[in-house]
Amino acid sequence: MRSPHLERARLQGLQPVLQLRSRILTVIRTWFAQQGFIEVETPVRLPTPALELHIDAEPSGNAFLRTSPELHMKRLLAAGYDRIFQIGPCFRKGERGDRHNPEYTMLEWYRANADYQDIMNDTESLLRQFEIFNLKSNIPRLTVEELFLKHAGWNPVVAYDAERFEHDLVSKVEPALPRDKPVFVMDYPVSAAALSRRKPGRETVAERFELYINGVEIANAFSELTDPVEQRLRFETWARERKVLGAPVYPLDEDFLAALETGMPPSGGIALGIDRLVMVLADKTSLDNVMAFREH
Repeated sequence: MRSPHLERARLQGLQPVLQLRSRILTVIRTWFAQQGFIEVETPVRLPTPALELHIDAEPSGNAFLRTSPELHMKRLLAAGYDRIFQIGPCFRKGERGDRHNPEYTMLEWYRANADYQDIMNDTESLLRQFEIFNLKSNIPRLTVEELFLKHAGWNPVVAYDAERFEHDLVSKVEPALPRDKPVFVMDYPVSAAALSRRKPGRETVAERFELYINGVEIANAFSELTDPVEQRLRFETWARERKVLGAPVYPLDEDFLAALETGMPPSGGIALGIDRLVMVLADKTSLDNVMAFREH
């Protein structure tokens, strides 16, 4: 427990960055209103979280705190909503570090009849609202294939190895990304793109991109998978793999799968970490410097 006087001083010192955070949220909401999006709210406490291989949910009684609002937002798309966004808390068990916190704030938005290229265009337009990025030209769009061939010496799209991919991404590829401007890294191996559709004509490539700013991963986006059969197969595969890893195996979200069966339009979506965005815009190196309260 901190001294009350030291805690007071710490919180007072955070006031400028928290004011910046407030302005950033205002800019974001203004941009979405101008683009015709509806702001929505979906449950934070769920009977079952989205089932992904390496993401663990925080239990909450006989339910779970959401790791993402994604599946509920997709149910809205399936019900006929066109442009939706949400800003709210999400939770991931055991994630703690300079760029991770068990509780964090996520911005997610989805567009019906769109794909990941449309979401890239949205993201670029949103970033232009922040003069600090000085975007005089389009944000570079680099493929996983070209980055790994250049910096790691192999092609994960042709021969995917999950452990090697994650190691080389962190140790070789990410350090080589530009530090003076944002960049999109796109077209991931399909095995590394949980809820993304495959790229037409390239069965081993998924229409996924990540946004990096100053070498920090800020957002993750997909052309969304809308096939209920393939989605169920992917969930079942991850359930088996989680069991092998000794990780909790969550039930399938049957309400989400049923919504897909009713027909979800081709869609694009993205999850953007607000805390990391504030960290970059405030020129800080740790979430400790931009969040008023963190778990010790």
